[in-house]
Amino acid sequence: MLDPNPKTFCSSPWFHMRIRTNGQLRYCRWHGDHKNSLVSSLTQDNFLDYFQKEMSDIRLRMLQGKTVSGCNRCLQMEQHGKVSGRERQLLKVGIQRNNFDKTFRSSPFYNEFQKSADNNGHTDLWPQDWQIDLGNHCNSNCVFCSPESSSRLAIEFKKLGLLDKMPLQNWSDDSDAVDRFVELLSQSKKITYIHFIGGETIITPGFKKILARLIEQGLNKTISIGFTTNLTVWDQSIVDLLTQYKEVNLGMSIECFHPINDYLRWPSKIESVESIAEKWIKIGKTHKWLMQFRTTPTVFSIAHLTTIYEYAYAHNIGVESCNFLDKPEFMRMSILPADIRKKISTELQDWINTKQLLLSKNKIINGRDPHLSNDYILQDALSYVDYLNNSPDETGSWPALVLYLKKLESSRGNSILTYAPEYEKLLRSSGY
Repeated sequence: MLDPNPKTFCSSPWFHMRIRTNGQLRYCRWHGDHKNSLVSSLTQDNFLDYFQKEMSDIRLRMLQGKTVSGCNRCLQMEQHGKVSGRERQLLKVGIQRNNFDKTFRSSPFYNEFQKSADNNGHTDLWPQDWQIDLGNHCNSNCVFCSPESSSRLAIEFKKLGLLDKMPLQNWSDDSDAVDRFVELLSQSKKITYIHFIGGETIITPGFKKILARLIEQGLNKTISIGFTTNLTVWDQSIVDLLTQYKEVNLGMSIECFHPINDYLRWPSKIESVESIAEKWIKIGKTHKWLMQFRTTPTVFSIAHLTTIYEYAYAHNIGVESCNFLDKPEFMRMSILPADIRKKISTELQDWINTKQLLLSKNKIINGRDPHLSNDYILQDALSYVDYLNNSPDETGSWPALVLYLKKLESSRGNSILTYAPEYEKLLRSSGY
């Protein structure tokens, strides 16, 4: 009899996979333990072999109630009341975290779980839900990003001595790899959703090519497409391709509607970002796309998070983040001193209290339901109130943050003091 741990079990390994920017295959879009993850390469191996065989150990550990090392991000989100990737994946197979035992046994995937338990974790299923990291083609140098996700940041890091060697080639630059991937997708059983991220998807050549190839295969009529854009570029030819898909999930990356967004997502300009956001929202509403703002609150943007919530609330658009920021460690919200954290959490709570909408007693997992988006926003805001009030003290990271910012500013010619003068005393005392 199956007896998984309701606090750690995740259904994701039975239907989901991820391709990293260099073509490596990973078992989850949320996992944060890349050093100990299973690794394969799209350019060398059939992803079906990886999914059905190499991921068997992950499935078996889930069924045995054991901890999987890469699941820490989801567990941290649940600890603070934020909807985790695990909860979203459980919902896709009818499992509710707060009613786990009953819904696990009534899940339409229960027989597949049993088959895997009887066969050392093996499954005959095919991946149905994908996250595709296309590469690091990007026109932004976000201060909290990494060279693996931004070509511009990689060049800057190399120049500043922060990077020894450039990241590996983007897999989507390889035409043969793209052709092979699309061909394998066309053979896939019951594929339902593909989400693309970059770099910046709109300027990544492989994004346009894959969209067009999927249309050639007729898959645009049966699958849902998701993608994330940083709201700095517009390409009408890509919009024209997207409108041919049966369903589109639009993710719009932004930290806040405040000038500090320009510093965090350098060299963007908030006026242009807001203008492009309005264009996407207009297209999205015309075609009834699902839309979310994607934000990654940092030490400098958390005080302005309500600007995103207020805008989204007014436009009935969701707000979603993949997880609490974990790297770089010195940009976490938890490095803020206790008095500042308390001030920001109180302001967040006060904003929540201004809304008349009553939060549901039950946790809302499906943040992409437009009928629940405002409730979901308030629920998300509460998770940051909890994080600010209860996450560990990491104030010792300020000197490392200052060293990093000073290096970046030496090539960019800007200053954090222009955007966050309220932190001048704290920054100066840490060596700025």
